[in-house]
Amino acid sequence: MSDTTDRDPEFAFELRVCRWAELAWHPDGPRPAIVARQLGTRERRWDTVVVEVDPEAFAARHALSTDGFDSDLLRVVRHAPAEWRWYRDAIPEPDFPWRHVVPAVHRAAGRGLVEKRRGSRNRVEYRQTAPYPDWIERIVAIENKPNLDASAARALADQLEHDVSRALADEVWVATEATGRRVEPALLEDMPMEVGILAVDGDSADVLWHPSKLTPDPDDARRRLVLAERAYDRGWRTYLDTMRPDCRHFELDRRGRALVPRCAAKQCYQSQRECAHSCAEFEPDPPAWRTKGWPIEGGPGKGLRRILESRRERARRRLYE
Repeated sequence: MSDTTDRDPEFAFELRVCRWAELAWHPDGPRPAIVARQLGTRERRWDTVVVEVDPEAFAARHALSTDGFDSDLLRVVRHAPAEWRWYRDAIPEPDFPWRHVVPAVHRAAGRGLVEKRRGSRNRVEYRQTAPYPDWIERIVAIENKPNLDASAARALADQLEHDVSRALADEVWVATEATGRRVEPALLEDMPMEVGILAVDGDSADVLWHPSKLTPDPDDARRRLVLAERAYDRGWRTYLDTMRPDCRHFELDRRGRALVPRCAAKQCYQSQRECAHSCAEFEPDPPAWRTKGWPIEGGPGKGLRRILESRRERARRRLYE
């Protein structure tokens, strides 16, 4: 099947970039990293986020929990004391009422992340089960544009200028499809000089332009940590959460070393926008498929989800084993 039949080549390209980054990051030499997609802040969302990690510290983070921490949990776990303390003495004062912090302490204790008790004057006290490690080395943002022509470059310019000036990430890249020409068209477009350019060809990528090293604001440390925790939790294979793998036409097709969703009914690599509840081609798995296994393991859709989840976990463990 050729790319000419793709309904949304950007989505397939994005997954290929994520898989390449998972296997071969960084272009200047191997660096242990986790990869996520469609993450960001209220002001900006990136196609791909690469979090470079310290392997030993990452192993400690993984041992603490295989799930990510939301902002509230992160506040509690990160500041958990080694010895019993009243939670108000352990956690920096938030910009919202303290009563909203207590449920997060209870949630953290319920997940075994901390221990809690009632101390003097019936106060909620808690302590760590293990210290929260400093596992993040750098955060890198990648925008994916397989066809980076002049109009696409103009549309990206303001966003990339914002990324450079805001410096929430340590590096900003644009990934585009390699054309094989002597001079790649991406080099001729008007892009911020601080932004790196990657030409992706199958399972490999060449650096057309090296990015500048940005200097994140120390005041953004917490925001960067929340972003990294979301990347750790979601990874880049969570697209099944917003698609219909329970449809009999849903397939995962191999594109190089990546598995890309494909619709057998439409004969295309579909996107999350197309593979939705409103799709006219949707047909649920037959009951005989969904009741295979013992006791009931579900049909092909459940199997595909298990495959992607196991691959995400395998990619995590490869960083420190």
